[in-house]
Amino acid sequence: MERRPASLILGNGCTFDGWSFGYEGSTSGEVVFSTSMVGYPESLTDPSFEGQVLCVSYPLVGNYGIPATLTGPDRLARSFESEHIHVRGLVIADYSEKYSHWDAVRSLGAWLQEEKVPAVSGIDTRMLTRIIREEGAMPGRIVIEGAPALPVDPSPLVARVSCKEPLHYGAGRKRVVLVDCGVKHNILRCLVSRRIEVVRVPWDYDFTGLDCDGFFLSNGPGDPAVCGVTIASIRRVLQGDRPVFGVCLGSQLMALAAGARTFKLPYGHRSHNQPVRLVGTDRCFITSQNHGYAVDPATLPDGWEPYFINLNDGTNEGIRHRTKPFFATQFHPEASGGPVDTEFLFDQFIDSL
Repeated sequence: MERRPASLILGNGCTFDGWSFGYEGSTSGEVVFSTSMVGYPESLTDPSFEGQVLCVSYPLVGNYGIPATLTGPDRLARSFESEHIHVRGLVIADYSEKYSHWDAVRSLGAWLQEEKVPAVSGIDTRMLTRIIREEGAMPGRIVIEGAPALPVDPSPLVARVSCKEPLHYGAGRKRVVLVDCGVKHNILRCLVSRRIEVVRVPWDYDFTGLDCDGFFLSNGPGDPAVCGVTIASIRRVLQGDRPVFGVCLGSQLMALAAGARTFKLPYGHRSHNQPVRLVGTDRCFITSQNHGYAVDPATLPDGWEPYFINLNDGTNEGIRHRTKPFFATQFHPEASGGPVDTEFLFDQFIDSL
C-alpha cells in the first residue's frame, strides 16, 4: 500500500515527519497525548477529544482493528463512546496494517478514511510527549502532501457534541436528568443498567424545572467557563436538595456554579492509569481520565470540600458538599476503556436519589 508523506507541525515550530494512513486532508487542533495502552476506538469516539489532535504514546496502534458499528436496544453504540470520531487528527508511532481480533470488521485506517479524519504514523511519540510535558499543550497541524485543509466548525466545542433535543433512555424506579455536554455512551449504559430512566438534555437547556429525582452533569470538551448558561442552571439546582453527580467537565461546572474557580492544566490528564486518593483516607483508586482543566480547591466556598486528589501532581480530582447530596469526580468512573475501580460511585449516586 502506497502511503503519502505527512507531517505534524507544532505551534513552537517543531516538525515531525511521517506517513499518512487515514483521510488525506490536512487538519489542525490542540495537540494532546494519551498514555493508554488499549482503547483507541473508545478514545477516538470520546466527545471530550472534540477539536484536538490526539497523540497515542503507546507504540503499537491498530493491531486489533475496529469492531462493527452496532447499536443495542437502547440506541447506544455497542463498542464506541459516541456515534462518530471526535478527534481532529491522530498521531502514532507504528501503525499495524494487519489487524487480528474476533470482533474486528475493518482496519483503523479504513475507519479513519470513512470518517474523514487525518492520521500520521512514523512519529517519534516519545519525543513529542516530552515536548508537550515540558512546554505545555500547544496548537499543531497535520499536513499531508498535496492535500487541502479540512474546514473547522466555528461553533463552541460543547455545542458540537451535545444532543440537540431531549432524548429518553431506559425505564425504572427513578428518573435522572442528564445534562449532555458531550456524554460518553458508557455513562448512559451505567445508569440504564441500574434500572434508571434517563432524560438526556442539551447543554444549554433549562432543566431546572423538570420532574426528576436527581441530576447528572456529563463530561465534555473545552473550557468550562464558556458554558455560562449551563452554570447558571446548575446554580439554581444547587439551591435545592435533589442529588447531583458530575463527571469530568461536570465536576468543573459544579465547582463554578458553587462559586469556585478552574484553571487550565499544563498538558492535561489523559490515560487509563491515573492514581487518585479518597480525601481523609488511605484508599487509592486507579482511574481513567481525559481533561485539560481542573478545579482550584483553595477557592471552594464554605460547605464544600475536596473529594479526591491526584497522586501524581496533587491536583483536585473531585468535590463534594458537606451536607447536601452533591458530588463530582474529575476522573471517569464509567471508564471504557480503562479500570472500573470507581464504578461504585454510580451506586452511591443512585442510593442518594
